[in-house]
Amino acid sequence: MQPFELPEFYVPHPARLNPRAGAAREHSRRWAHGTGILGPDGTGPEVWDEAEYDAHDYALLTAYTHPDAPGPVLDLVTDWYVWVFYFDDHFLERYKRPRDLAGAREHLARLPAFMPVKAGGPPPPEPANPVERGLADLWERTVPLMSEDWRARFAESTRNLLQESAWELANIDESRVPNPIDYVHMRRKVGGAPWSADLVEVAAGAEVPARVAGTRPLRVLKDAFSDAVHLRNDIFSYQRETESEGEVNNGVLVMERFFETGPQRAAEITNDLLTSRMQQFEHTAATELPVLFEEHGLSPAERRDVLRYARGLQDWQSGGHEWHLRSSRYMNEGAVRRGAVSGPPEIARLLGLGTSAVRIRSLTGPPGPPAGAPDGGAGFRTPEFSLPYEPLLNPRIAGLRAHTAEWARETGMLDSGVPGTWTPEAFDAADYAMFAALTHPDAPGPELELIADWHLWRFFFDDLFAERFKRPRDLLGAKAYTARLLAPSGPCPPSDPVERGLADLRARTEAAMSGGERAGLDEALRQLTDSWLWELAGLVHHRVPDPVDFVEMRRRTSGAAFTAALLRHAHAGGLPPDVPASTPMQALHDTFADVAGLRNDLLSYPKEIGAEDGLNNAVVAVERFLGCGTRRAAGIVADLVEARVRQFERTAAAELPILATEAGLDAAARDGLARHVRAMRRWMAGDLRWSTTTGRYAPPARDTAPPVAAAPPSRGARFRVPAGPSGLGTAAARAPFRPARPALVRPSETRPAIPRR
Repeated sequence: MQPFELPEFYVPHPARLNPRAGAAREHSRRWAHGTGILGPDGTGPEVWDEAEYDAHDYALLTAYTHPDAPGPVLDLVTDWYVWVFYFDDHFLERYKRPRDLAGAREHLARLPAFMPVKAGGPPPPEPANPVERGLADLWERTVPLMSEDWRARFAESTRNLLQESAWELANIDESRVPNPIDYVHMRRKVGGAPWSADLVEVAAGAEVPARVAGTRPLRVLKDAFSDAVHLRNDIFSYQRETESEGEVNNGVLVMERFFETGPQRAAEITNDLLTSRMQQFEHTAATELPVLFEEHGLSPAERRDVLRYARGLQDWQSGGHEWHLRSSRYMNEGAVRRGAVSGPPEIARLLGLGTSAVRIRSLTGPPGPPAGAPDGGAGFRTPEFSLPYEPLLNPRIAGLRAHTAEWARETGMLDSGVPGTWTPEAFDAADYAMFAALTHPDAPGPELELIADWHLWRFFFDDLFAERFKRPRDLLGAKAYTARLLAPSGPCPPSDPVERGLADLRARTEAAMSGGERAGLDEALRQLTDSWLWELAGLVHHRVPDPVDFVEMRRRTSGAAFTAALLRHAHAGGLPPDVPASTPMQALHDTFADVAGLRNDLLSYPKEIGAEDGLNNAVVAVERFLGCGTRRAAGIVADLVEARVRQFERTAAAELPILATEAGLDAAARDGLARHVRAMRRWMAGDLRWSTTTGRYAPPARDTAPPVAAAPPSRGARFRVPAGPSGLGTAAARAPFRPARPALVRPSETRPAIPRR
């Protein structure tokens, strides 16, 4: 008996079948026998027998997903899919079932040698099993068709697909069901759809130009495609994976556990997210690709290739769905193929790239008030937050206050005409120096001043951007301004406080940086400004963001990704280059950014739903996505914050020690890694304390704020935060008064307990 009824899927484009399916089927059967995928191979029991292989019908999959591919290309792509599904089942039988993590790592470590990107390197080793034989043959047949840039991208996708299988195995070994954010991110790697997207370029004969392959529109098309493919597969695979394979890495199961609901409702939520990701694809294709073409000056041939690639991804979605309805590999008994496009028949007949976006919901969401909340924000209560660490205070706070006030005057931030906290009285009440002293409690004097000035510049830039560009919806003006701001230094002198502040900060910061670190800082600044342009574009389109796109962009719009870059420079600059780029370190920084951004959205919600449009907020995104009330949405966002804090601690405790061992870090490098983690913990605790007491936002909920310790923390803290906005991104909060400063606890004083509720 199936555990749930299959939901009605969103499939706006009809699937088409490649007429060469039969020939591809026969070719790939011969190839599977030749590599040992079918028949005995001498390395263990058969993974597939002939009947099982025939029932899966991978040639039908590729014929549906690549309906226009010529015969030899379809044969090649079909062999790739036979190989990748065999790898998955082989990995299950040899390593997942027996929980052989060490053997899995040894097996995976050999495979990259069979995918050389550049010619002339050392020859690959002799293949020892069907997985290695198949990969070696496929790589040799594929690379002559594509450029070196494509080969590098495809090799990375394949390595991700292989290496992240160890993440799945670790979850199974711990019986750990991931949280939704962690799951979507990691499933994108281990699920293989980015790998499939790269093969679309081969099948369509349309390679994406290298100079735009890494841009946001192409990245979002690939990510949205991948998420939709994986979530659909999770729905169809749920019964097999949970009942037969002991799998915990399934999107339906993730929703079931996180929302504490049954399989049917969990499947419906998963399908809603699948639909949202497909509509994100449509929105990006319709609104961002035309701008990309003009801004990068793509030639007509290059534009044609990008559009053919996007169409190929659409074909894959529809064809993959059709195959899932037919393959014996999945739960599809009695599946009723219903009309998937909502709306009148004349709309349902519109086909082609972007045409499904004529349904207004696909671009803007259903009509209603700007915030889109089913109950209009009624009943909102700011949830409680807890952290397993307490805030500490840098003892240099008094001198830092004098420095920040002087620097703000010198750059012209004070009395600049930007509304809010940029008068001397309101600036003093906001106490930006306290933010730096709480988030960097052990920084020495000169370093603390530089850190304080960077964050002060971010706050001012955020307010100026909101006033000058967001409020009048001036997207073109914002693009011109940020382009000038980030351009290499030229003869033009700085024209406003943002430009003057950035010029000073660059000069003071880059003097102590290597070339690579300076490039990293430039990239962090570019990501910050690009993310604000994305927010502004959403306001122009009056569009509540897709939940996944929102979370991933919120890491940047909140400034947390920029903060993480500064923390890396301060505490982890001596690590080998491959360590900061590793999966565990990226996961650590993502969870850090999610805690800061999502927590800020809860604090900012009362202001944003009233004075502002309230579109770029996690509570609004959850309200719109789930169709629930404000209080329920806020509770879900708060649960996500808690889950991300737990994920941060799990990554630090379980994954970083393994990373340190595998990277061969010495004692000094391990100490730098530990300092970096400790700095992020202290930043999260200090940011929460400042956000709930600063005069930049609403007044504190209590007359006297809890004192801040200057001694090492001894236990976790849990306290009620006020129902007011906080953190970078809440640009328009205005406080006309000066609250009392919190009393400071010196090391010699007795520290009272923080009030709990």
